[in-house]
Amino acid sequence: MATRRRLKANGRRPRWPWLILALLLVVAAWFHTAIIGRARTGAAYGAHIACSCRYIAGRSLGDCRKDFEAGMGLISLSDHPEQRSVTARFPLLSSQTATYHEGQGCVLEAWDR
Repeated sequence: MATRRRLKANGRRPRWPWLILALLLVVAAWFHTAIIGRARTGAAYGAHIACSCRYIAGRSLGDCRKDFEAGMGLISLSDHPEQRSVTARFPLLSSQTATYHEGQGCVLEAWDR
C-alpha cells in the first residue's frame, strides 16, 4: 500500500523541510527590528506625503501615489476627509496617520513604542 508521504529508504521522513523552516524563522527573528522599522518608516513617509499632496496641493489620493519612492508599492492609503487626514498602511506590520492642521501643515501622529 502506497503512502502519501515520502519516506527515505530507512523508513524515515526527510528533515530538509524542517531545516528550511527553522532557518527562515532564525532569519526573521534576526532582522525583526529592521523589518518593523522600515515598515513604520515607509508608512509614516507615505502618510505625510499623501496628506500634503491631498490637503495642501489639492490633488486626488490616487494621483498622490506618483510622489512615492520606488519600492513603496505595498503601502496602501485611505483618506479621511472629515478629519482632513490620510492613513498609510504597510500590510500586517504598520499603520500611520498624518492630519492637516492650518498653519502647521500635515502632522504625523505620535509613534507607539
